[in-house]
Amino acid sequence: MGKMNFSVKENWLMFTREEKRNIAIYILGIMCYKFGLEAFNGSLIALATNRYDADAKAKGITAITFQRIGLLQGLNQAFQCVGSILIAPLIKRFPTKNVLSMAVLVFGLLTAILLIVDAATGGTVKPSSLSKTSKDYSYYGDYNTDGIIPIFCITGIAYGMVELIRRVIPRDIVGGDVQKLRRMDAIVHIFYEIAGTSASFCTALALIPRLGNNMAFIITPILFTIASITWFFVSTYGFKAEKPENLKDQPGYLRALLLGFILFGESVWTGAKIIFSSRKFCWLLPGYSFALYGHRYLENGLSPILAKRYLGEASWSQIMVGGSNFGELLGALFVFLFTNLITTPIPWLRFDALTLLIVWYLPYFNPPKDQLSYAWRIAGSFIPISFGWAAGDVSLAAYIQASLARKESTTRNVSALGSVMAFLYTTYIVIYAITSPLLGTYVDNVSKANDDDVSSAMVNIAGVQFTLIAVIMIAATFVPKGAFAFNPDTLYGERLDKDVDSESSSDVDRSEIVNMEKKNGLVGADTPPEKY
Repeated sequence: MGKMNFSVKENWLMFTREEKRNIAIYILGIMCYKFGLEAFNGSLIALATNRYDADAKAKGITAITFQRIGLLQGLNQAFQCVGSILIAPLIKRFPTKNVLSMAVLVFGLLTAILLIVDAATGGTVKPSSLSKTSKDYSYYGDYNTDGIIPIFCITGIAYGMVELIRRVIPRDIVGGDVQKLRRMDAIVHIFYEIAGTSASFCTALALIPRLGNNMAFIITPILFTIASITWFFVSTYGFKAEKPENLKDQPGYLRALLLGFILFGESVWTGAKIIFSSRKFCWLLPGYSFALYGHRYLENGLSPILAKRYLGEASWSQIMVGGSNFGELLGALFVFLFTNLITTPIPWLRFDALTLLIVWYLPYFNPPKDQLSYAWRIAGSFIPISFGWAAGDVSLAAYIQASLARKESTTRNVSALGSVMAFLYTTYIVIYAITSPLLGTYVDNVSKANDDDVSSAMVNIAGVQFTLIAVIMIAATFVPKGAFAFNPDTLYGERLDKDVDSESSSDVDRSEIVNMEKKNGLVGADTPPEKY
């Protein structure tokens, strides 16, 4: 086991000057992106929750709020699938940072659509005369609430592209050295969650109370544009565009259209083939996709239900998300400081699975309505859950990036890393898109039958569901060779703490030495080169 390293300075000095520059630029951009993202998602979900409840009350019908919220989020996730799959061929042909910059710029423009629609239909900033917990939403724009769904779907395409690229771009900045990747992933995650935590609290405690859910995300297009411009200054890491060999004789438009479909299918097929054809990678499906689903459902599924039905104020879900983000910050920081103490993602995945069981207290938690202090208590309980997930995510992302960097030469047209990440991310999206509206419908039915009391629903959507995820995740951690140890040094005896280029050059140098020794009669012709 490597020597424990507690020095932040030593960790930072591991990077070259150019790598430090690129990391700093990338972090600045991603903090702007995260702040804008939290303001947009938090405000929009709270806006939809309030509007659907208000619509049902005005029409005297049963509320289907969480069915619609589940559908809203599920369709958004499905459209993210398209965006994430498109990245595999794009990052093979264009510098990753350019694709990232354009994706977030488009994302920013799309988020402005709802602001324009609300203002055009009579929406205004929240009147100062209304209290923070007021249930008067007359200042909202007069439009069909279901109109939010297609707008949120369109933003999902750009969202999926950005979320996948930011999991791939670290390799373009520091190469395939797993030590550098793990440290960079941890550094980026730390600042990402600093921005996310502050944005969640700022949205819940300042932006929404002063501007209203309908206008609180006015900062999002501005911050996304800043992030896009910032990322253009990241330099490429030995990028060479690869021109696909398919359809060379086809006309330009038809060729581009057909090639898009072909590369879409090839990226899905390549990622699935890599995952399911080897014991070395098959465990990544529950380890990554299921774990990510659990984390996202905690923040996007449970938080709105707890905020609206338990506490009576939809915007307070962002306080719970803020607690989750703070847990992610601590998890990423721990991996950064103790990266040599825990060298594989296995212990973190097991810890992540165990912390999911904390949600079992929710069915038996009965807080009073409109009491902000109880939102902070729920947020506090989310910290250890997200701590485990973030530590596992950072470590597992570095492992995937380093492992797949060694397979890039075996794939054509699409990136092996991009395809695997696309497949894993798409799997999570499909799971979320199916379960979210179904579970939302279940919560609405329980709410209707029990006069807005959904504690009995929490037994199934929180306790039982998260327990199943935990069991599957723990079982998956025993699949890789060498993983039965409590804290394994390596998996499959593979050392991933060297860059791919360094390994290739060392292999070439070793072969040249052996050949020269043969010529000089120092090595017998039948002597295996591996001994030298």
